Amino acid sequence: MTSPRLALPGARSRRLVAGGQRLAHVWRSSLELRTVALTVVLAGVGASIIAASISVSIGANLYDQRRDQVQSESLRATLLAQNIFDSATATEDADQVELDSLQNEAQSAILGSTSSPGGTRIAILRTPGQTTARTIQNIASPDFPASVVTPELREQVASDTGSLALQPVSLTSGSGGTAPGIAVGSTLQVPTAGQYELYLVYDLADAEATLALMQRTLAIGSIALVVLIGVITYAVVRLVVGPVRLAAETSQKIAAGHLEERIPEKGEDVVATLGRSFNGMADAMQRQISQLAELSRLQQRFVSDVSHELRTPLTTIRLAGDVLYDQRGAFTPSAARTTELLHTQVDRFELLLADLLEISRFDAGAVELELERIVLVRLVEDGVAEYEPLALETGSRIDIVAHGGYFETEVDARRLRRIFRNLLGNAIEHGEGRPITIEVDSDPDAVAIAVRDRGVGMTAADAERVFDRFWRADPSRRRTIGGTGLGLAISREDAALHGGRIDVWSRVGEGSRFVVTLPRTVGGALTTHPLPVRPADDPDDVVSGEPWAGTVPDDEDDAHV
Repeated sequence: MTSPRLALPGARSRRLVAGGQRLAHVWRSSLELRTVALTVVLAGVGASIIAASISVSIGANLYDQRRDQVQSESLRATLLAQNIFDSATATEDADQVELDSLQNEAQSAILGSTSSPGGTRIAILRTPGQTTARTIQNIASPDFPASVVTPELREQVASDTGSLALQPVSLTSGSGGTAPGIAVGSTLQVPTAGQYELYLVYDLADAEATLALMQRTLAIGSIALVVLIGVITYAVVRLVVGPVRLAAETSQKIAAGHLEERIPEKGEDVVATLGRSFNGMADAMQRQISQLAELSRLQQRFVSDVSHELRTPLTTIRLAGDVLYDQRGAFTPSAARTTELLHTQVDRFELLLADLLEISRFDAGAVELELERIVLVRLVEDGVAEYEPLALETGSRIDIVAHGGYFETEVDARRLRRIFRNLLGNAIEHGEGRPITIEVDSDPDAVAIAVRDRGVGMTAADAERVFDRFWRADPSRRRTIGGTGLGLAISREDAALHGGRIDVWSRVGEGSRFVVTLPRTVGGALTTHPLPVRPADDPDDVVSGEPWAGTVPDDEDDAHV
């Protein structure tokens, strides 16, 4: 027994596949969805590119502005501190207290001259490698990040006396994160104490916050713009697609037989012009269809009337012909031959008249089934016994393969017998004296008969027309069985009357296979197919999971209808 836990992933995958199929169907069937989605995607890509460009430009300009501000403040602070040291009265004999006082005064002046929102961190460090009589202590702000003063920066500051050295750095914020900053270094000359280095570290968190605010504003604005574009596109598409959808629905109703349906005509724009043109076309089609329907009705009535009217004179001709045919032995050879031809043609005329009457009944919808329960194999055996002498004359051997079918089925025996006789007669006619195979099979829902000859066969184009009325693949071919060209057309109508169908496979030089499939009970749905259309001995047969599935013809000589 399968565990529910193990079966769950399969069920989930099936649901995902079903959901994907539904989504794909909606995508293919909705012009509005495709148009709006494509517009929104393109607008989103465009807005993203524009917002990114603006963000990069604003960020670069904001950084350049703060860098210039920092450079200006750092230069002013350096000059201020240097002036303090230069204006001192310190001499070689000045004591250490005076130098420390100058240092503290310079530090206070520097802090007072800067205006960084995040605060300025300051450090005054002695340049290494000096020997002077006096020194002042290295000082730094409590929050000064010593790690930003790298050896490379100190070397650059010491070598470029009189200029500023700038370096971008990363600072630790109060919340534990990081913030951008700029470290600026310069040199100070302290009398009697030598050269010192001034380092100022500026916090650029305010610039980063401003940039983040601009980016959020751009993102919200871009999203709002894309949504607005989507709404506008949807409104415009609804305005344009609405009449097109109405025209599509109207055309579907007309195709379903509601010929009186029309598109409402409003306005003078191109959509209204389309509606008027469509309605004009629909009016012309309705008139043409009505004329054709009336012509077809008159034609059917003509065939029916003529067929009925011909029965009386044909009966008289038949009686007279039979009298002459019975006395042909007393005639001269030429008169006897004429009498035989007259008898043959009267038989054919009677057959044609009977087929015409049957076709007219089908066209008029006046056909009713006379149902009875029969054993299908018995019907096939009776038909084979009837045609076996003719098959022996042509050299064809008839084999019956009964896979099943010994169960009774409800059919109109006369019509099913007529179907089988037509198929078997055609197989003998076109079998070229080769074996003919008849298969019978059934399942709980359907029964089937297959007639296979190995004669001349048909092309795909011929197989498409094989059930047309009065159509013959080769009209010049000598026939041993008199035919009217209506046999297969009537057979298809008989099968359809039972709720079944007739299918054909054929290949030039290899013969044809006709398969009649009927529901076991008239009125039942034909959901199964006991016999395949393609024969088992077809060299190009492709094995498939469905027994009814046939391979699409791969050349014009292989027909599968």
